[in-house]
Amino acid sequence: MDLYSGHINNLINELAALPGIGSKSAQRLAFYIIGMSPARVKKLADALVTAKENVHYCQCCQNLTDTEICPICSNPKRDRSTIMVVENPRDLAAYERTGKYEGLYHVLHGAISPMLGIGPADIKLKELMERLRDDEVKEVIVATNSSLEGETTAMYISKLIKPTGVRVTRIASGVPVGGDLEYIDEVTLLRALEGRQEL
Repeated sequence: MDLYSGHINNLINELAALPGIGSKSAQRLAFYIIGMSPARVKKLADALVTAKENVHYCQCCQNLTDTEICPICSNPKRDRSTIMVVENPRDLAAYERTGKYEGLYHVLHGAISPMLGIGPADIKLKELMERLRDDEVKEVIVATNSSLEGETTAMYISKLIKPTGVRVTRIASGVPVGGDLEYIDEVTLLRALEGRQEL
């Protein structure tokens, strides 16, 4: 039995379809949105539509941006000799919160997972290899998650890059196995970065 009318149920169902939002959270958000002023709701809706229409991948690092080149890649103060490879933009944000990493990034938008049918061609590896044609890059830090998929991806990246002569390192095991980078505190992330090892 539905407790609410069609429009309310529709809003709750759409919110519940978002990752990390359960039915109770979706219900709370729906009632909050319904209680907002029409101007505020329109502003929220416009922000969603505008973001969807204007956000795309950075031409350099594949991070999400609404400009051609993201602010990190266009920052002249960043160390261009080091590229940290992460699985998704949330992992990049987690390392940026440490305030200690000064190099560039490369976002794969996934990890190799034969069980899910995700192969090397399904993530942004080709774009990474194109960036390594620049002699300025001296080290690639592989900061994929400590999951089976993350480890598989790290080993694959290492095998791809080693013949180029670029140094390949892996973040240290301060990051727990099975842990997602986006949920790990800044101190642990920093220790993992400082303790990276050659692959």
